[in-house]
Amino acid sequence: MVLGGYGNFGARICRALADSHDIELVVAGRNAMRAANLAAKLGNRASALHLDLAQDNLAQTLRNIGAELVIHTAGPFQEQGYDVPLAVAAANAHYIDLADGRRFVCDFPQALDAAFRRSGRIAITGASTVPALSSAVVNHLSQGWENVESIDICIAPAQTAPRGTATLAAVLNYCGAPILVWRDGNWVTRYGWSNPAQIEFARLRPRIGALCDIPDLELFPAHYKNVHSVMFRAALEIGLSQRALSVLAWLRKTGLVRHPERFAKLLNITAKGLDFMGTSLGGMVVRVQGIDADGVQVHRAWHIAADNDFGPEIPCMAAILLARRLARKEMQEVGAYTSMGCLNLSDFEPEFSKWGMHTDAIVERDNPVSMAAT
Repeated sequence: MVLGGYGNFGARICRALADSHDIELVVAGRNAMRAANLAAKLGNRASALHLDLAQDNLAQTLRNIGAELVIHTAGPFQEQGYDVPLAVAAANAHYIDLADGRRFVCDFPQALDAAFRRSGRIAITGASTVPALSSAVVNHLSQGWENVESIDICIAPAQTAPRGTATLAAVLNYCGAPILVWRDGNWVTRYGWSNPAQIEFARLRPRIGALCDIPDLELFPAHYKNVHSVMFRAALEIGLSQRALSVLAWLRKTGLVRHPERFAKLLNITAKGLDFMGTSLGGMVVRVQGIDADGVQVHRAWHIAADNDFGPEIPCMAAILLARRLARKEMQEVGAYTSMGCLNLSDFEPEFSKWGMHTDAIVERDNPVSMAAT
């Protein structure tokens, strides 16, 4: 069952899983008509279910329909609690989500591990670009190294790619909010959509990136024991949009705007009016600095470029890959955990190829991220 199965990411996951002969798919959500329309297009192994996540008997509903795996795509997750995964555990089903909310993901194992161990099921949070893909890339780039010293990541969405109101609401949730960032071996406070820097990409024009609050900022310092700096930015294609979010961040810092996420629907509509200024090309870069097996300091970078507005397929890939593994009964470790280390970069490569995405792994002389401000 895919919760929010007709949404920006949910529909992509449903279309991918509908081709699997060992998966019977349920498209679930509050809009019964949209769920039914998508299910009708997916073939005989797909059905639709009108479902409100706020209902009191969610666990019983999941049991009645016989759900064995629930994929939660109905964000934003920044303000959500754990009612849905707890209901999934009570229904004795596996659980996967696409959460990128820092507290939701980082606190997930401690909050839910006991419940899923009692049910004998698996729960994985953050099965998306972060931290599933990002950690797979860092592990690939630093394989065999003595030490990872710094990690710098930037996503660069295409202007014309479908955004989704929930995705924009998640961004606005931390726009201008204080964020703890691991810099030079210490926790320092920065603000969402601040710390602009010019980012170089292999197949995209340079863009200005700004700080985003995502789980990697907390998970990576805990996992890579000697890393002294971790940074994550997003770089919009249209400079006007980038500056607009910077202004909104300033308004929040000054107290003039308290809840910028309320403007998500309006800004999503407004952004479409700027599509003529952008392209369908987006991407991501992961830069890692450290000491290799020979004791030499090295900089390595991994780039991906996705054209034709296929970029939103990337956040869906980890959930698709993990769902297929669960269907084949290839995952046995019960409990609740984050997606860090669940997949290797090689697991994603067939998905990249399917959508014609280009990847580049590069050894760099230094880290080409120029700070525009502190």
